[in-house]
Amino acid sequence: MTAERKEDLDRKYISDRTDPGLLIFAGTTEGRLLAEYAADSGMRCWVSTATEYGKSLLDNLPGIEAVCGRMDEEKIRAFIRERKLSLVIDATHPFAVRATECIRKACLAENTEYVRCVRELHEEKKSLAVSGKKNPDESEKEHRIVEVKSVAEAVDYLKQTEGNILIATGSRDLAMYTEIPDYRKRCFARVLSTRESVEKSVSLGFEGKHLIAMQGPFSVDMNLAVLRQTEASYFVTKESGHAGGFEEKEEAAAGAGAVLIVIGRTEERGMSLEETKRVIDAFGQRSGKDKNGFRRACMCRGLC
Repeated sequence: MTAERKEDLDRKYISDRTDPGLLIFAGTTEGRLLAEYAADSGMRCWVSTATEYGKSLLDNLPGIEAVCGRMDEEKIRAFIRERKLSLVIDATHPFAVRATECIRKACLAENTEYVRCVRELHEEKKSLAVSGKKNPDESEKEHRIVEVKSVAEAVDYLKQTEGNILIATGSRDLAMYTEIPDYRKRCFARVLSTRESVEKSVSLGFEGKHLIAMQGPFSVDMNLAVLRQTEASYFVTKESGHAGGFEEKEEAAAGAGAVLIVIGRTEERGMSLEETKRVIDAFGQRSGKDKNGFRRACMCRGLC
């Protein structure tokens, strides 16, 4: 069966059904795993991704209709109404604050059950205040971790350092790193292997060996190889949790003797991956698609 034929059949299969519908906002490992779980459960489900690459990872899931493109609050509301959706799961990236806010507001406005699937924080990282010195002192070298609150704060720190920098915080905020003196020589950007990410990076002056386009998460060995290839003294990453490969980045930085600069995130209220799977089970049971029992909770899971 061709991909086009499968997509037509899936769309007809989903649209012809009248049981309650589910929408998953993906873009993370958790989102893909939840989509696979929903597919196995046989329920009426749509999965929204921001990029074509993200959609391509879901195209072969049976019974799932994957849609691509960013949606604002009004588009989300219309999507919910037109498909008569009863449950929306927000499994977007921990740092996609605007997207989460739009999804949450749309669900509240449409009186649709909302679940925020949150990624667990990495609890073992050590915090070290920004020193403002040109190079790490002995205390910093021992800890090898600098925790900051934002990309802007990371850039301010890096302005006062010397040595190469491996940036793994995505292309969205890459422009901020151009404020670092000699950034074209010092900085190496690792971004997603999408046309949008690559073109944006090149337009900012990250090209040739200073631009690495790869899809993560990465193993310790891969991170270590890139750090050594770029001769990086600093490795900038977001606190991406276990699913985002944070532990592997931390171990690789230590192995390469690089200072790990971690952009922290505010702890969110919501449900873990396993808890969210149980919500899907319960939703399927209400739709006649699951054998597990369920007692309905409030409409705003993860908000109250």
